[in-house]
Amino acid sequence: VQLQASGGGLVQAGDSLSLSCAASGRTFRLSVMGWFRQAPGKEREFVATIDRSGTTSYSESVKGRFTISRDNIKNTVYLQMNSLKPEDTAVYYCAAKLEGLIATNFRSYDYWGQGTQVTVSS
Repeated sequence: VQLQASGGGLVQAGDSLSLSCAASGRTFRLSVMGWFRQAPGKEREFVATIDRSGTTSYSESVKGRFTISRDNIKNTVYLQMNSLKPEDTAVYYCAAKLEGLIATNFRSYDYWGQGTQVTVSS
């Protein structure tokens, strides 16, 4: 399975940005897809996750501002980010896991995309 993320960029605080992540390969095996982020000098942190039925989970820091969605036909997961803040600045990674329920621990995921930079200026 390969994951290709896209959509990052430089925006101002309060702006919106949309990320997408397309999965290829043996995608029928994928159960859960998610987004994580990592800022310089910080650990990778959970952002949002979604399973095949549409059940979602968000970190408290993005709840109400970010929306994760998924197209099972296109094998693509999206992250709509609204009301962006400078503290949202990070490299955003999409991830996928083969089995089980949604998870917030990055160690639970089996596949990772290459990351896309999101920079929010104040």
